[in-house]
This record gives sequence, structure tokens and C-alpha cells, in this order.
Amino acid sequence: MSKARMIVSKDFTVGETDERLFGSFVEHMGSVVYNGIYEPDHPSADEDGFRTDVLELVRELGLNVVRYPGGNFTSGYRWEDGIGPKALRQPKLDVAWKQIEPNTFGLDEFMRWTRKVGADPIMTVNLGTAGIEDAKNIVDYCNFPQGSKWSNLRRAHGVEEPYGIKIWCLGNELDGEWQIARKTADEYGRLAAETAKVMKWVDPSIELVAVGSSARHLSSYPEWDRTVLTHTYEHVEYLSLHNYIAKKEHDTPSYLAMPLDMEKQIKEIIAACDYVKAQKRSSKTMMLSFDEWNVWRAPDIEYIPWQTGYPFDWVKFHMEDALVFGSAMLTLLKHADRIKIACQSLLVNTIPMILTEKNGKAWRNPTYYPFAHVSRYGRGGCCKRSSIRPNTIQPYTPMFRLSMRSPSIMRLKISLPYLPSIVEKSRSSCPSMQEISNRSRYWSILC
Repeated sequence: MSKARMIVSKDFTVGETDERLFGSFVEHMGSVVYNGIYEPDHPSADEDGFRTDVLELVRELGLNVVRYPGGNFTSGYRWEDGIGPKALRQPKLDVAWKQIEPNTFGLDEFMRWTRKVGADPIMTVNLGTAGIEDAKNIVDYCNFPQGSKWSNLRRAHGVEEPYGIKIWCLGNELDGEWQIARKTADEYGRLAAETAKVMKWVDPSIELVAVGSSARHLSSYPEWDRTVLTHTYEHVEYLSLHNYIAKKEHDTPSYLAMPLDMEKQIKEIIAACDYVKAQKRSSKTMMLSFDEWNVWRAPDIEYIPWQTGYPFDWVKFHMEDALVFGSAMLTLLKHADRIKIACQSLLVNTIPMILTEKNGKAWRNPTYYPFAHVSRYGRGGCCKRSSIRPNTIQPYTPMFRLSMRSPSIMRLKISLPYLPSIVEKSRSSCPSMQEISNRSRYWSILC
């Protein structure tokens, strides 16, 4: 057994962890919603059709925010199709995930569900097939007290008080060729800026997230981020990041090393943000919303398109997935000074923390446990630390896949820390917590 020595000082704090770092994501994708959180015919379903066995597991995670309704789904979604009496709602084709969307779960159902969970919503608006008017209307419906067409309609649907949704995403991954109504950085940046103005005219208290680069392997990265911020810097509070750490090879060492790619991404996007800040001579510092992050491995069930609630990327994770997942979460906390929002993606049934069976049971995936642990103990001030031993040079050359969407592979000889970690100064009377993940294949390490 090797020993590791760490030097930590409570006087050198990276930043306070924002409560919104402990978030997740619910998208109309596969069986995340239908046969996941919502299954009216399930034995455990409550009066709203929500699975109470799933609700209990979600509450244990201590989520503070949940993002909705997408994701790629958002870029072709009409939110109006999912409100009002269910008998009048019509099913539609969702071409993003090639499924039938029945619209029996929509905005109002999601808001009731988040209140039962005890989390705040993050709402994404459609800037793919929709635009400024649609975004204005949904803020009106959700946040305006009364007297307008949309606020009066909300009240007619039985919701007297405004929902008061504070965080809004201005679209999703509009730099990607897989996205409905893909845009150039200038096209998106100008649309996002004008949409942001109008949304804040309806409700000046809201905070907005601009779409950042979807992945590091895209040729537009990080120029997309610079261009978008040139248009939106004065109008938004956050820039988004997404990263899925993919296990596609029988190469555990490389897989365990891949959170380093996530760390590089964070540093590069911070640099892009600060460049635009300097260019504009601004006193404002752009914060980050890492609103899609997770590990990924090949699914256990083959997807059948054009169904409702059929499992998509339904997978039982392994121990190594939980280790990488935990390292990724620690990477987010290490940058708590700039990352203020983070959403694990996705909550149920799609590369999830919680798995369910239709008309059956619900249970925890291995990645559930590191999230629940860090959510419980990882709140407070994040302290800097230095690791003295063991040596950080791994005895192999790791292989990196650039993205879950990229076939490209590169090999790099790197210096890899065995013990990614973060120290938390608790806000309560409890002692400080040291969160550590051991990447070594060979050594047990005693700290």
C-alpha cells in the first residue's frame, strides 16, 4: 500500500459551491418522462400520475435544480401543445429522438413534479424552430401575475400564482449538425441577444444561459463561444457547457483519465469568456452553466423508434463508471468560483442515476451513489490542495476519445494525478470533508 500526503489550507478557498451545482436534467427522450417519472398506470402512481417510488429516490439525491424539457427535444417543441386539459392535447412527432410525443406531460405537470421533489426548475426555450415571440409568451405564462392572454390562461388552468421560474436557457446545442434548425454563431448570437432583451422586459428578475459549444471536438470550438458572447455578453448571466465522457474501448486507464479533458474544456471556456470581457472592457464576469454532464457507455437495450416511452440509452453502469462520474463531479467543484449551475444528464432511464421498468420496480444505478454523497457532504467552500505523493506519472499512454459523438481517437502521454480530490469547508458545524477518487490501477493508497 502506498501513502499519499496532501497539504490543505482553509485560508485558500477556490469559491463557495452554489446550491445549483447539484442539479439534474429531465428531457422528453426515451423513457425519461413516460414510464420514468410519469406512469399513471403504475401501482405506485399518485394522483398526478407521478411514480412515487421514483420520487422517493429523487428526493434522496438532494437536487436543487432540474432542467427541462431538453435537450435536442426543445428545438422542435411547441410548449403550448403540453398545457391545458389533457383530453384536448394532441400527439405529435418528435423528430429529434424519433418518438411519438403524446403531450400528456407538459409544463404544468413538470412544475407540479419539481415541487414534490423540492427542486427549482430550469426552463429551456425553443430557439430552433421558434424564436422571440414564443420565448416571450412562455415567460408571460410562467411568470407574469395576471391580465395578459398567457397569464390569464395559466390561471384558467388552475394555477393562480406565477411559477416565478428564475433560470432560462436560450436554446440548446444550436452549433451541432444533429440539432433541428442549426445556426451559425452569429445567427444564434444575434437571436439570443434579442430574445434575452424581450424575456427580461417581461420579467427583469430572470437569469439567462446562452448556448456554448456542444463539444470540444467541433471545428467551431471555441470560436463559437467567443462569437456568441460578443453578441450576448450584456444580456446573459451564464454560458453553457456540455460533456459526456464516453466508455467505448476496453481501456479502463484511459477512461479514468478522461475527466482531465473536461477540466481542459472548463479552463478554455473560462479563457474565452474572459477574452470577451477584456475586449468589451466590461466589469462583469461571465459565469458558467455546465447543464449537461455525465458518463456514457453502450446501452443494454436497443432503441426502437417511433414509440412512446421506449428506453433510449438505458444502461446499467459499472464500478468504473461510478469512479469516472465521481471524478467529473469533483472537477466541477474545483471550479466553483466560475461554475454556478450543473445538471447531471439524465436523471431517469437514459444514462441515468435511476433505472425503472415499465409497471415494475425502480432502483439506483451505481452513479447514484457518488452524486448523493457529494450532494450531501460537498456543500460549502472549496479549498485548494496540493498532492505530494505518490508520483503522478501513470505507467501507460492513455487513449482519449474526443467526444461521445466523435469517432476520432488520439493518444497522449500525460502526467495524470492518481488522486483527484476537493476539500470542502462545511457551512454547518460538521468538519471539513475531503472528497477523493483513486485512479490507480495497481495501488491502494492510504491518505
